[in-house]
Amino acid sequence: MSAITTTAAGTLTPTVTGGLPTLLADGWTVTWRNLLKIRRTPDMLIFAVLQPIMFVLLFSQVYGGSIRVQGTDYTQFLMAGIFGQTIVFGATFSGSAMAQDLKEGIIDRFRTLPMSPAAVLIGRTNGDLVLNGISMVIMILTGFLVGWRFTTSVWSFLGGVALLLVFGYAFSWVMALIGMSVRSPEAINNASFMILFPLTFISNAFVQSQSLPGPLEFFANWNPVSALVQAARQLFGNLGSAPVPDAWPMQHPVPTVLIGSAVLLAVFVPLCVRKFQRISSR
Repeated sequence: MSAITTTAAGTLTPTVTGGLPTLLADGWTVTWRNLLKIRRTPDMLIFAVLQPIMFVLLFSQVYGGSIRVQGTDYTQFLMAGIFGQTIVFGATFSGSAMAQDLKEGIIDRFRTLPMSPAAVLIGRTNGDLVLNGISMVIMILTGFLVGWRFTTSVWSFLGGVALLLVFGYAFSWVMALIGMSVRSPEAINNASFMILFPLTFISNAFVQSQSLPGPLEFFANWNPVSALVQAARQLFGNLGSAPVPDAWPMQHPVPTVLIGSAVLLAVFVPLCVRKFQRISSR
């Protein structure tokens, strides 16, 4: 339930009551607003889908013939890496959208409404989840076209897709915090690339971590994106006969991703809510 209260200074201030049901209802309302925004700006959806298609074709058809991986075909090895990269890159929409909303004053409009502060963040990250889901469908179809196949059960395959989406959702809260911390929407691109490029390219997404120099191999084996990619390969049955690195995240990738996602949510959801409340109170 929502209400309007009057402060000592005589100004009207929106307050929110009702607990979790109100939060979920407000979150769904903002989620629907973000989904309508995607529908009304189809170019954003088009470019979000074209990027993973480009990477699939580039690495599988252009570079695939010159890259060798031990124990499996490169296309089978590659697809989980493309899935992981796209999911992580897709989380940047939360950051850029929050920065853009701050610049355009939309956050100030939300502040005047009797709604939960967390609802704006929930709606934004849920929008990323839907966009990542659409990208996953397109990538899977593209992968089938270039010869990729999953060799496990349908349930294991769906579990791999769900794991990718869960990690992407958790990571979108990280990018949302960055989006609220930068001074302009333009800065979020530079800030996000400084984080995403090392995470995705110093990993096992495109090459086996054993082929990297010592310090980079260590970083890759403990990189959360590597664990995500390794978990996807395991659940899709794309590991082949390649030796698994002797590092805990590589030996137990699925629990690593689940634990990591839970930690990201436990840390960054409260941080994002507090940051949003500070911004809204200015």
